[in-house]
Amino acid sequence: MSRRFSIFNVVLLLFFGSTALFSPVTGDLAGDRQALLDFLNNIIHPRSLAWNASSPVCTTWPGVTCDRDGTRVTALHLPGASLLGVIPPRTISRLSELQILSLRSNGLRGPFPIDFLQLKKLKAISLSNNRFSGPLPSDYATWTNLTVLDLSGNRFNGSIPVGFANLTGLVSLNLAKNSFSGEIPDLNLPGLRRLNFSNNNLTGSIPNSLKRFGNSAFSGNNLVYENAPPPAVSPKEKKKNGIYISEPAILGIAISVCFVIFFVIAVLIIVCYVKRQKKQKTETETEPKPEKLKPAQKMPSEKEVSKLGKEKNIEDMEDKSEINKVMFFEGSNLAFNLEDLLIASAEFLGKGTFGMTYKAVLEDSKVIAVKRLKDIVVSRKDFKQQMEIVGNIKHENVAPLRAYVCSKEEKLMVYDYYSDGSLSLRLHGTFHNFQFILANANGKNTDEGHVPLNWETRLRFMIGVAKGLGHLHTQKLAHGNIKSSNVFMNSEGYGCISEAGLPLLTNPVVRADSSARSILRYRASEVTDTRRSTPESDVYSFGILMLETLTGRSSMDDRKEGIDLVVWVNEVIAKQWTGEVFDMELVKTPNVESKLLQMLQLGTSCAARVPAKRPEMVKVIETLEEIERD
Repeated sequence: MSRRFSIFNVVLLLFFGSTALFSPVTGDLAGDRQALLDFLNNIIHPRSLAWNASSPVCTTWPGVTCDRDGTRVTALHLPGASLLGVIPPRTISRLSELQILSLRSNGLRGPFPIDFLQLKKLKAISLSNNRFSGPLPSDYATWTNLTVLDLSGNRFNGSIPVGFANLTGLVSLNLAKNSFSGEIPDLNLPGLRRLNFSNNNLTGSIPNSLKRFGNSAFSGNNLVYENAPPPAVSPKEKKKNGIYISEPAILGIAISVCFVIFFVIAVLIIVCYVKRQKKQKTETETEPKPEKLKPAQKMPSEKEVSKLGKEKNIEDMEDKSEINKVMFFEGSNLAFNLEDLLIASAEFLGKGTFGMTYKAVLEDSKVIAVKRLKDIVVSRKDFKQQMEIVGNIKHENVAPLRAYVCSKEEKLMVYDYYSDGSLSLRLHGTFHNFQFILANANGKNTDEGHVPLNWETRLRFMIGVAKGLGHLHTQKLAHGNIKSSNVFMNSEGYGCISEAGLPLLTNPVVRADSSARSILRYRASEVTDTRRSTPESDVYSFGILMLETLTGRSSMDDRKEGIDLVVWVNEVIAKQWTGEVFDMELVKTPNVESKLLQMLQLGTSCAARVPAKRPEMVKVIETLEEIERD
């Protein structure tokens, strides 16, 4: 499955129906397999779905998810799969245990698939960004379990069905960017939390039951809004009403504003000049014999699969063998020099706060991950010292630094390559993931086949990261760069944390830096300088990581909705909607409600604003292990 389903995020899925038109559906896994094959064989799909009739449906078919027993298909997620044409009737509708259906961002057309209405257990459906057209069905009596409906970005027309009012469990409804017309029906759905009717041809006024969503949810229509702007007032009327401003007053205001702007610009110039002088002074102190550096070698762009570079002619007063040397750490089974590294085949994986990451394939076919650092401000000596500290951290839950390069023009770090991708990738898919994009060698959309993480995997991720941080803290070290794109799964099936110690090597990350938004999400409020992280601030970052893992919300979701993750979680809890905090994949997991609540409480405690109220990592580890044992 491509992106996780979340009750508050529009990852959403869509569905309409009436059982009166169809006979009851029963079946088993063999029947589900045949239904999917019938669907595949009767629809245009220029790109292969890799559904092999002889392979297990539940474990090898991309986009297909089964129940815990592996006996029925419960979810079908095929976003951006290049599906074209009309959905074959009596295919998907035979998946009688289907709960989640996502066919968004394809080239599907025709009327709404009426036989979807017999999927009685459907909880969420998304047909967004296709070419469906025509009116919608009127009766939705069979959708008693539906919580999310997304039909946006199609060509549906006619009126919005009054029958939507019977979808009492609906949490999110998105009909934006269609051609619906007429008045909006009064949908009295108290549980509805997200609504978008924008960019249609709707007329009339907004019903009272929907006014709580604000005018923005209805923009781009021909509606009458209660809070319409007041009529323009002439200067004569303004003077009569006592709100007239004379021309001299306006001139005075303009002059004052210009003076303030000039003063601000002057202050900024002075500040920049002072900072530049300090930086030059620092560079002079850290490099007693400054050399004229050549520009760094250009690495491949994000869309290119090329070479890491070619060997450079480094003109330097220092020993060339020292500059070009790859420094390996104990326990590494790698053997290569800088030239081998620079000519290795490389794939761009992602751009983060401290540099770019590449997947490199050496001549002996070994695969490694190479971090190319940027904006290093410390001296060569301090850089090497920090690399030695990080490289000598030995713990199964801390991703080992295998080697590093410290030349005048390159600062490289070599890690193991984790083929399953980061926690961010596995939670959100490539659409939300900017920090570590796992490139596919065949150029296929890596969202295809993305399966949402189950409860056990998420818990093991958190246990591993907690143990890794706990070890760092016992060594009097702080990580300072905790985020889901730096979390991977080790060979034991538990999380491990990567990129420890990098903030100490670069300039502090400021909140105005748009390229660093991801790390700012995890930063405790008391940390004004990322180079001065503490174990307490690590605990806060880990709390945010836990909340992200439980809710499935990405940093993109935060920016899109303009709300902080901790604030959102606390608001939902305060309104006693605690169950709506969790990712749908967790909600549908049986017998884990108490564990989810216990883990949620731990996450909010770790993310407490006051550092003294946050638990130590030792206590966090004990709680997580207790949750795992129960």
